[in-house]
Amino acid sequence: MDSSSSPEFEYLFKLLMIGDSGVGKSSLLLSFTSDSFEDLSPTIGVDFKVKYLNIEGKRLKLAIWDTAGQERFRTLTSSYYRGAQGIIMVYDVTRRESFTNLAEIWSKEIELYSTNLECIKMLVGNKVDKEGDRVVTKKEAVDFARECGCLFIECSAKTRVNIQQCFEELVLKILDTPSLLAEGAKSKRNIFKDKPANNATTSCC
Repeated sequence: MDSSSSPEFEYLFKLLMIGDSGVGKSSLLLSFTSDSFEDLSPTIGVDFKVKYLNIEGKRLKLAIWDTAGQERFRTLTSSYYRGAQGIIMVYDVTRRESFTNLAEIWSKEIELYSTNLECIKMLVGNKVDKEGDRVVTKKEAVDFARECGCLFIECSAKTRVNIQQCFEELVLKILDTPSLLAEGAKSKRNIFKDKPANNATTSCC
């Protein structure tokens, strides 16, 4: 499964990253798209990155939207759920509130704003490099993922553990879902119409 900088692609998938501020959404995205790690300041509004992948002989273009976790930006980011084939729900394994908010806030937003009934959800526990500070057990997360019908993985943006696998597993599930695959084929030209204004793109943690 090799990445590529080629602009030619067969499918375009829109992925959305959600979760509390500070859980490491932007660091995860940066680690995946540029193979690097930075402690980043909170996202203002929505950020956006593109990644090309070759998976199972298919050339893919991923349009990945990184949303702000702060409550004051929720009305701004709600429109970005529209048309997403994959949603990545991120929490910090060292912050219980970031995990409980997935059920109390973020999963409800998905139900409210997501327009794809078959949208694939991935639960991601970040910062496993801080194992000594862990407060959310893997079993709790597995149980929550099963309850919500989500894929699940733990990873670390800092050490890059499971970063590639996180996105690739999500994409493979999208490829295995006929309605989402068909949508990815036909939406190649219009997915960028929701691109945020220039002043709404800042890196986040």
